[in-house]
Amino acid sequence: MSHRVVVTGMSGITAFGDTWEKIRPQLESKKNAVRYMTEWDCSDDLRTRLAAPIENYVFPKFPRKKVRSMGRVSLLATCATQTALEQAGLLTSEILTDGRTGIAYGSSSGSMAPITVFSNMLNTGSMTGFTSTSYVEMMSHTAPVNMGVFFGCKGRIIPTSSACTSGSQGIGYAYEAIKYGKQQVMIAGGAEELNITQAAVFDSLFATSTQNSSPQLSPKPFDKNRDGLVIGEGAGTLILENYDHAKQRGANILAEVVGFGCNSDGAHVTQPKQETMATAMQLALQDAQVEAARIGYVSAHGTATDRGDVAESNATRSVFGRNVPISSLKSYFGHTLGACGSLEAWLTIEMMNSGWFAPTANLDEVDPECGELDYITESDRVLDCEYVMSNNFAFGGINTSLIFKKAT
Repeated sequence: MSHRVVVTGMSGITAFGDTWEKIRPQLESKKNAVRYMTEWDCSDDLRTRLAAPIENYVFPKFPRKKVRSMGRVSLLATCATQTALEQAGLLTSEILTDGRTGIAYGSSSGSMAPITVFSNMLNTGSMTGFTSTSYVEMMSHTAPVNMGVFFGCKGRIIPTSSACTSGSQGIGYAYEAIKYGKQQVMIAGGAEELNITQAAVFDSLFATSTQNSSPQLSPKPFDKNRDGLVIGEGAGTLILENYDHAKQRGANILAEVVGFGCNSDGAHVTQPKQETMATAMQLALQDAQVEAARIGYVSAHGTATDRGDVAESNATRSVFGRNVPISSLKSYFGHTLGACGSLEAWLTIEMMNSGWFAPTANLDEVDPECGELDYITESDRVLDCEYVMSNNFAFGGINTSLIFKKAT
């Protein structure tokens, strides 16, 4: 027996703010949050100087005992989750702590600051700065573990440290945990904190934008003149719940999760494969038992990398065989890595519910190598969608596709 799965709470923290009311006007302006990072001038070898940091965000004053093992990535995740739980009406519910609530959450890595302490120990033997929580702050599953302790959750913990699909896998695996009766409620999503080392990873692959003198013009997903991605940071949380339980307690249902597809290329660590990207979308459609023609909008992974955009767009075209409306939110926030799947899912649901969809910023001329799709470019789009799809793809050839249905 399978169960219907609904979204009863959503929240996130982005470079544009932490509510849809703050974020939408920024999207309407078509101006991104990217800036020149003077902090990165310390590295002469790093080509990019662009990023989309979260600035002026004030963390709540949590009791020190509850956050002492948290780095920035766990704090971002915890704050987004607390707001989402409040919206769902579950923050003080016994279901949070009686074993019926689990967590599926991820990030590309943990906080980076403690790693320098370990590195210094290896290089010099000194344990200066080493504390009892250093490892907990830096471990890849730091966010879900810390949140489990913070909120007292006793259900299953599913860490999804899978780079750029950490957030989308978090939602997908949470959906499956409820669908197949393993949990009643799941905290799902992903988070990432900004660090120069993340930019260096992509810089070494010649995949970062170097338009350092014009941050407002980069990244440019799907554009003929794109020159690479821009790193960002953030956290996004969806509260997923068994439909019957949500209805019984009178919860406000924001959307329904109806499909999830996930696979891997099995071919190359960093070169995406169009065919298996398409298969992930088809798997989501099969899971949702929905025909491709009923998908009203696709939230693209859209990183603005050379091969990534071409493979993704042609995969999307091969599945839909029509000009499906599509745009990339990374043109505003940059690539938030482990957070992007959940942030984009959250904002895609917000756009579906408002009937308003943001264009891709900086997309002036679609690359002729990209698939023929209905790219939302110059202005926003008013659409009445019953179903929307959110796609994400990661290093290692990990592909994910999520389908959400408008609440009725």
